[in-house]
Amino acid sequence: MSEATVVTELRPPVALTIAGSDSGGGAGIQADLRTFAFQRVHGTAALTCVTAQNTLGVSRVDALPPEAVAAQIEAVVGDIGVQGIKTGMLLNQEIVQEVAHQVERLGLNPLVVDPVMVSRTGAKLLAEEAIVAIRERLIPLAQVLTPNRYEAQILSGLELHSLEDMKAAAERIGYQGSPAVLVKGGGMPGELQGVDVWFDGQRLEVLKTERIPTRHTHGTGCTLSAAIAAQLAWGKEPFEAVQQAKLYVTEALRHPLAIGAGQGPVGHFYPLLG
Repeated sequence: MSEATVVTELRPPVALTIAGSDSGGGAGIQADLRTFAFQRVHGTAALTCVTAQNTLGVSRVDALPPEAVAAQIEAVVGDIGVQGIKTGMLLNQEIVQEVAHQVERLGLNPLVVDPVMVSRTGAKLLAEEAIVAIRERLIPLAQVLTPNRYEAQILSGLELHSLEDMKAAAERIGYQGSPAVLVKGGGMPGELQGVDVWFDGQRLEVLKTERIPTRHTHGTGCTLSAAIAAQLAWGKEPFEAVQQAKLYVTEALRHPLAIGAGQGPVGHFYPLLG
């Protein structure tokens, strides 16, 4: 007589990403879902836009209707529920406002907002009205905000050239109403790359990780915010979630994917390739 098959039903935490699709698989929804999996949470997604891109750049972007974004969020939350949520590329004012409305209406938290206003090279990614909507409607709902250098400049009104500038910007953004701010140093000059500043209203911390010498860094910001959301879904406190997420990103940078002719992505699933 054969042994009965044993089925082990698992109930991991669930995280939701609201972001754009990267056809090259290095950033956006694709990076977020891989990150969720390697943080041992079930990943769900609400797409905001579809991009045609590869390691050389983006050739086309098509926005989804705000109603379609809302329907995806409602479908996931209404059936599965979520314990952690992050936003990435929201693309336009209408989508930002709809996402903020759904976050409020459904009581979605903890929320990690990766503002995705400006690339870490300084290129503006959104129209001004969308930036204003993120600042006024979405950021006040966030438990953790993860601006890069240029986004922190917009939000704080300060120029960032030094570590002291980063600290001042983190504090100013925090005092504007964000419970916790992580100003990322990836776009900073020299040795400040890999140095982030944390401020939560009480604690001001400089978080340093090893600087990894690789040009294959596509998806770093998406990966970090997704890892933070996953750690929050496990019930970690925000500061610990950020610390764990930074360790994961550092290892993913240490094992990047040298694919395509341009800038490859970080190695989200590096343990499987060793």
